Amino acid sequence: MTANGWLQIGFFLFVIFALTKPLGVFMARVFNREKTFLDFALRPIERLIYRVTGVHEEHEMAWTEYTAAMLLFSGVSMALLYLIERTQKWLPFNPQGLANVDPGLAWGTAASFTTNTNWQSYVPETTMSYLTQMAGLAYHNFASAAVGIVLAIVVVRGIARKETDRLGNFWVDTTRCLLWVLLPLCLVGSLVLVSQGVIQNLKAYTTVAVVEPQTVQVTGADGKTSTQTVRQQIIAQGPVASQEVIKELGTNGGGFFNTNSAHPFENPTPLANFFELVLIFAIPSGLTYTLGRMTGSQRHGWAVWAAMTFLFLAGVTAAYWAEARGNPQLAGTDQAVSAMQSGGNMEGKEVRFGIANSALFATVTTDASCGAVNSMHDSFTPLGGMIPLINIMLGEVVFGGVGAGLYGMIVFVILAVFIAGLMVGRTPEYLGKKIESYDVKMAMLAVLILTFTILGFSAFAVVEPFGTAGISNPGPHGLSQILYAYVSSTGNNGSAFGGINANTLWYNTSTGVAQLLGRFFMIIPIMAIAGSLAKKKTVPESAGTFPVTGALFTTLLVSTILIVGALTFFPALSLGPILEHLLMMAGKAF
Repeated sequence: MTANGWLQIGFFLFVIFALTKPLGVFMARVFNREKTFLDFALRPIERLIYRVTGVHEEHEMAWTEYTAAMLLFSGVSMALLYLIERTQKWLPFNPQGLANVDPGLAWGTAASFTTNTNWQSYVPETTMSYLTQMAGLAYHNFASAAVGIVLAIVVVRGIARKETDRLGNFWVDTTRCLLWVLLPLCLVGSLVLVSQGVIQNLKAYTTVAVVEPQTVQVTGADGKTSTQTVRQQIIAQGPVASQEVIKELGTNGGGFFNTNSAHPFENPTPLANFFELVLIFAIPSGLTYTLGRMTGSQRHGWAVWAAMTFLFLAGVTAAYWAEARGNPQLAGTDQAVSAMQSGGNMEGKEVRFGIANSALFATVTTDASCGAVNSMHDSFTPLGGMIPLINIMLGEVVFGGVGAGLYGMIVFVILAVFIAGLMVGRTPEYLGKKIESYDVKMAMLAVLILTFTILGFSAFAVVEPFGTAGISNPGPHGLSQILYAYVSSTGNNGSAFGGINANTLWYNTSTGVAQLLGRFFMIIPIMAIAGSLAKKKTVPESAGTFPVTGALFTTLLVSTILIVGALTFFPALSLGPILEHLLMMAGKAF
């Protein structure tokens, strides 16, 4: 670890802190229907959309109607993406003449992008046409991000409102999120990325002569091996910047290229890398300020932000330390920091980013439900690779996905307040609302859905041949690869231990189901909590009210998150990355 590395991490956190208030205030004004500086241009467009679609913008919905509208919107969008994938061969903007996507892969991809997961068990540049990338995948990057944000706003409204069952209008909230928040930020952000060298075009792929011809071994269809000399390379390109910016801002994560944000066309410079990191955390961090502003307790918003920040710093410190110390099994290899190298474990990492930015990116992308990567998590040391696993296992509430991080954190807030109430022997309260058995049951249901989906699918995969056939490493690392696949899918993250072959019928189907369960089955009990809180009366604070605004509450909230995560997943971690680390330190390979 170096001072320069810590300086970059510290500066990143400072920028996120500086953006939190202005972005949080702006989002509160947008969803409270208050005046903003963009109204003069966007209100006419908004009214036109409502007139064409028949939406009554003054109509507000109960939580059941709001949830039904969200599920209908997501279901239709998923079906359209599946149709585009299955027919892309005959559609325009396909200069490479790519074939239609196979049914299993098309299903898995449609489920993945609809749920904001962006799990990719394929090579994008050789599988998806430009039209599929733009009208299918990039559209879902916007739509799934907007859905996550408006659901978080509904939960905040449930806390803020009293004695009502009205929580807003899904169609209005989604339209305003797209027009006021996502599109303007992406328009500016894409230009920033283009200025750094991220490409944006609709050209056919370019064939170029390689500087140094390479001799490779090729296995033919008959199983025989022959030697060939490679003298040309095909350079993939396309409309990358417009998809890159929303993939990061919307915490989606799906790459235009197979190597994702490690590809120089997606992430060409250190400044582009830093900008993409900021995009991932910007909205989730701003939503904590929106929470405080809309509920009338700004100190509570900052307390939630502090809990997220503490967990983020703990994760990035552990990952940075694990990767910087290197691999003790590489005896005789120079892993020290010098002017010529970053030192530590550089396998699977870009030299231009080094250890610090690789560890930071891995932590940020799994704290948020993003999944974009600038290094290969499968090549991290056992403990370094365990940090992304833990971040997702905790529910990705460390800032988290856009919207999903906040409403996931509120689940833990309710549990923390409930525990505090048990300790003092009185009915727990949260910002003037009494937390009753129904609220706690719904919160626990949301937690258990994630737990059973992750551990259930993983347990089945490790004992069946079609599950173990996909792993590239035996022993504990193979278990980690399978576990990561279902943790990432259920947590709607999308990153992976890349050594696993997930483009099979079993993994395409099972991960798709896990993604749908992790997204929509978790949302339903959370929306029920929002509806329940909105109907409650507000009770005044008393001497026995547990404050949700100070260091004590932040400590209790962090402890609740860690205890729930440790009790649930420690056995699986002990058989995977922890055992792998002990074997590595003992000098044993597998």
